[in-house]
Amino acid sequence: MPVTCIVGLQWGDEAKGKIVDLLTEHFDIVVRYQGGSNAGHTVVTGGQKFKLSLVPSGIFRPEVQCVIANGVVINPATLVKEIDDLRQRGVTVGKNLLISDRAHVIFPWHIEEDRLLDQQCGGEAIGTTQRGIGPCYRDKVGRAHAIRLGDLYRPGLRERIEHIARIKQRILQSMDGQTTISLDPAEIFAEYTQYAERLEEFVGDTTTYLLDSVEAGKRLLFEGAQGALLDVDHGTFPYVTSSNSSGVGVSAGSGVPGRYVTKVLGIVKAYNTRVGGGPFPTEQANEIGQHIRDRGNEYGTVTRRPRRCGWFDAVAARYTTRLSGVDSLAVMLLDVLSELPELKICVAYELDGRRTINFPSQMDDLRRVTPIYETLPGWQEDICQVRRMADLPVNARRYLERISQLLGRPVEMVSVGPDREETIFV
Repeated sequence: MPVTCIVGLQWGDEAKGKIVDLLTEHFDIVVRYQGGSNAGHTVVTGGQKFKLSLVPSGIFRPEVQCVIANGVVINPATLVKEIDDLRQRGVTVGKNLLISDRAHVIFPWHIEEDRLLDQQCGGEAIGTTQRGIGPCYRDKVGRAHAIRLGDLYRPGLRERIEHIARIKQRILQSMDGQTTISLDPAEIFAEYTQYAERLEEFVGDTTTYLLDSVEAGKRLLFEGAQGALLDVDHGTFPYVTSSNSSGVGVSAGSGVPGRYVTKVLGIVKAYNTRVGGGPFPTEQANEIGQHIRDRGNEYGTVTRRPRRCGWFDAVAARYTTRLSGVDSLAVMLLDVLSELPELKICVAYELDGRRTINFPSQMDDLRRVTPIYETLPGWQEDICQVRRMADLPVNARRYLERISQLLGRPVEMVSVGPDREETIFV
C-alpha cells in the first residue's frame, strides 16, 4: 500500500487519529491535506493522551516525515502552541515537519467574522467552531483578501495587512452594527511576524516535495480531517465544513493526482454521531443516546461540545464509501456498544412512502426520511481485551458482518479501546 488515504465516512470524530498512528510505521510520509484547527485528533500512546488539531498524527514517530499540505488553513498561534506543547512532552518536532507555503493563513478578522456570522445565522446552527476556518476559506476563493503562509516572508506584508485590515474593519462594523471592533494593523503585523519567525524552519514547497516523493516510490499516508458527510460539495449542505473532507479532496488538498492513491481505508464508528445542526435520521435523543455519549466520551476533542448520538446509518455510510472510493473498513469504538441488550442498524430510508437505499442530495428530503431498522442482539461481555476476530462474542461478529454486507466492503480493522494495542487486525 505505497499511497494510502484514510477517510472518515460519517460526520467526523470517527477516531481516525488512532488508525493513522497505528499505520504510520508502515509509511515514510504522513500528509494532512484539508481543514484547520476545527478538526481534532486524539492519539493515546505510551499511556499518554495527545490532542492534535493541525500537526499530523504521524508526529509520534520521528523517522516519519509529517506534511501539512496546501489545502489546510492555518492559525499560526494555534500551530506554534501545538508544536511547543509536543516538544515539552518529549515529542520530536523539527525536520520531520514540513508546512506548505501555499497554505492559507487565518487572521483575527477571520475569527471575528466567524463569530458574528454565527450569531446572525438564526435558527439551527450550522456548527462552526468560530475559529475562522470558513471565512479564511471564503477569502481563499475570493482571492483579493487572502494571505498565504509563504506571503509572511515576502516584501510588502505590512502594507497588505494594513489594506486588508481597513476593509475588514468596515465589513465587521457593518455586521456588528457597532464601532467597538478594532483591528490594529501594526499590532497584527508584529504578532504575525513573530509567528513567521517561529515557523520558518518548517515552511516549504510541499507540492513539489510530495510529487517527487510519489515518483520516487515513497510510501505516503494521507490523513483526512472531519468526515465525508461534512464535505462542502458532497455532504449534508449547508451543515458541512468548508473543505472537501471526503476522499475526493486528496488531490486538490495536496497536489498529488488521484492516480497515485492505491488504497482508501474508510473509518466508521460502530454507531453515528454528529456535532451542531443538520438532519440526523438515526439520532437517539433519549437514554440510549446518552448511554452512548457517556460510554464513548462523545464530547468534542477541540470544543468539548457534546455530540449527538444515534444508531449506525448504513445508508449514509454506503454513500460515502462509494464517494470516497473506499477499499476496506475500520470499525471504531465497538466496545461502546457492549452493554446494550439490542442494537439497530439503519438499512434503508422511507421517503414519501417509498423505500430507498440512496442518500438524499437535498437536506429537506433528508429531514423527512424515516429510518428503516434491522434489530440485532447485543452482547454483554467486555471486549477491550480481545485481539482476534474469532474471540469476539458471536453477536459482535454478526454486527460487524452486517455492516460489511451493507457497505459492500470488508472490515479490515476493529477498535475495542482507545490505546494502540486495543485493536483487532482482520
